[in-house]
Amino acid sequence: MFSKLDWSRLQAAACVCVFCAVLVAALYPFNPHPPNHVTWLTVSAGLHFGGHGTVVSSSVFPAPAADASCSIELWADAAPGTTSGTLFSFFSPTDPARFFVMQYRKEIVFQRSLRTALGERQWSFMAVPAFHPGEPSFVALTESPHARAAYVDGIRLEKSTRLAPFCADLTGWLVLGTSPVSDSSWRGTLRGLAVFGSELSAAEALEDFHSWKDNGRPAGATTQNLRALYLFDERAGAVIHNRAGNAPDLSIPDYYRVPFKPFLKTPWREFKPSLDYLADVLVNIVGFVPLGFVFCSYFFTVRRLGRAQAITIFLGFLVSLSIETLQGFLPTRDSGMTDIITNTAGTALGTMLFHWKPVQDIYSRWRISD
Repeated sequence: MFSKLDWSRLQAAACVCVFCAVLVAALYPFNPHPPNHVTWLTVSAGLHFGGHGTVVSSSVFPAPAADASCSIELWADAAPGTTSGTLFSFFSPTDPARFFVMQYRKEIVFQRSLRTALGERQWSFMAVPAFHPGEPSFVALTESPHARAAYVDGIRLEKSTRLAPFCADLTGWLVLGTSPVSDSSWRGTLRGLAVFGSELSAAEALEDFHSWKDNGRPAGATTQNLRALYLFDERAGAVIHNRAGNAPDLSIPDYYRVPFKPFLKTPWREFKPSLDYLADVLVNIVGFVPLGFVFCSYFFTVRRLGRAQAITIFLGFLVSLSIETLQGFLPTRDSGMTDIITNTAGTALGTMLFHWKPVQDIYSRWRISD
């Protein structure tokens, strides 16, 4: 049995504790300018990305010639335990989600977005096993008029028409180490990146593999068609110089940032048909159930409000809206409307749980004395 004063204090303390726990879980550590975890290798060429790291081109890549062939070569190794992240991507403010090169487990994934006539975004991709434990991998993607081919360590692993033509996408801003639109940090070391204005043959891909491995750069036979070449051999400073073609240099910011992070992204843009998305939705619902329960209990049993349930649900909406607004200023967090919907739903479930008969029976045993 609790006295009326003790009961009020207990309920108020529960509300404060749950409210603080929600804010800490959603915003900690509240740092709008987190450090950029990008460091130079000291004994060899390479740029290491650890934790949250990003590199951005100093200006836009010039657009390639119409109907041109193209190729990309990447010399990199993933940090032990790394299973996902965006190695690099091209984007523009008008079409930020354009062309991505990502890691998924031991695979390199080339992903290209398309917009339908209705404005909906569709994705095409190609995935090839690439990463080896403890050593760098050579990955090349080349486009011919009829198909795209991927090479790993000089060996062609796939020739595909499933990946949509991507040469026209190799323009705009180049971002390394994360996605331009979300926190998709990659951990590992980039040792070389080359962009060509022509298709690579199987013989050229094999020759370039051996040249990257032995000399840290592509072979001389292919350098005449280079649009950009980054050797990551500066070993100091905040600039990565382009060694060929007319592409811009790259810049290492002082702080980690996501260049084109959307604010309060709409649910249809956030939706992904994956188990990770479903798990995130469930976590956001369950995470706000305690808030709905304790505040509804406080408003109903202590404040004696007639519309305690509706007031609590509206409070959950306001708390979630505030959190998502603040997350818009945090590079390591996503700001989206889906979380507002799921958090509000979780608050509503918490109020329903409080009014559940078994719960009310327990409350009735704790009669409050005057």
